[in-house]
Amino acid sequence: MNLLNHFTKEASVSATVKLSSKYQVVIPQAAREALGLKAGDELLVLCKSDRVVMMPKPKRFSQRTAGLHRDVWQGAEAYLKDERDSW
Repeated sequence: MNLLNHFTKEASVSATVKLSSKYQVVIPQAAREALGLKAGDELLVLCKSDRVVMMPKPKRFSQRTAGLHRDVWQGAEAYLKDERDSW
């Protein structure tokens, strides 16, 4: 499942949080429950020019990313064969 679909097609939780004087935020209970978060879990923090996204750190990145962008490689075998044949 790609991350965009994860955040847009499944049930979502919307809340406003406040940044503390120590630059901390509290993840709302509904969001913690929806993601199955527990104290001590690690989160990935992704920063874009206009937003911050936090998500649970995958236990195994290889399983989480398996199959992503497979459509990019469609036709690669034929392309490589043509290139090799041209040598």
